[in-house]
Amino acid sequence: MFDFFKRLFNRTPPPTQPLAPESLATAQLSISTAPLSFRTVGASALQVAHAQSVGRVRDHNEDSLLAITCSFEGVNRIPSFGLYIVADGMGGHNMGEKASAVAARSIAHDIVKNIYFSLLSENNDDVDRPPLQEIMVNALVGSNQSVTKAVGEGGTTGTVAMVFNDQLIIGHVGDSRAYIIAASGLEQLTRDHSLVRRLQELGQITEAEAAIHPQRNVLYRAIGQGDGLEVDTQTLQLSPGMKVLLCSDGLWGLVGDNQMRDIINSSSTLQIACDRLVEAANIAGGPDNITAILIEYNL
Repeated sequence: MFDFFKRLFNRTPPPTQPLAPESLATAQLSISTAPLSFRTVGASALQVAHAQSVGRVRDHNEDSLLAITCSFEGVNRIPSFGLYIVADGMGGHNMGEKASAVAARSIAHDIVKNIYFSLLSENNDDVDRPPLQEIMVNALVGSNQSVTKAVGEGGTTGTVAMVFNDQLIIGHVGDSRAYIIAASGLEQLTRDHSLVRRLQELGQITEAEAAIHPQRNVLYRAIGQGDGLEVDTQTLQLSPGMKVLLCSDGLWGLVGDNQMRDIINSSSTLQIACDRLVEAANIAGGPDNITAILIEYNL
């Protein structure tokens, strides 16, 4: 048997005959004129960047950010999917950083499990999936239970942007913010669940007074601060070129809406825009942790 394989693999190849000149010319001609055919798949519908800084005063970071972007091209194409979270923790003895991390993980786990994992199943057309807003609310309510159990006295904000095809679903608790940036300008999508914002709505203080109010950081609604959490949600349809900004109050509290808009619109890339936003907040004093996520939709 050994001799058989030796003869099989040690055969001397037969001598090759050189091509006749006319054959060589024909071969070269067929190579140079053969058409090339490529199928090009476009870039993801979602482009994302983010930046974060501890700031210039704090000695640790209590913000958490999470960014998940999924694309699938092939047979039975899966809708574009993105999940983006900013959570700003609160509480002493490192409770804030634990609370924001637990909340971000819990929210992401529930949404990815209930939406994207079901899309990956072979029979995703037959999946009986709850409405996207319901999944968003349940994920934030579930994070409230997770933070209460894991952290105790700590709490956190939670601002979530989920993109499903051209739908933008926002879920929100606290005073981190979501903005939409379109041709018409920059618009705040979320409502701050803070004491000073409520006083503004009641006409008891002005915006200028709210900015320097001694209780401007007090929230009346936060994740991990009691049962019966109420979640704000909304759904928008995205158009090509629209951008979404998620950020903690370490950014919007120091950099005004007009300045944020100008920075985003004048930056050549999303990452440069995020870096410049964080830099602007630090230049303004950086008293708090700073987090920014930018998402651009282009179908």
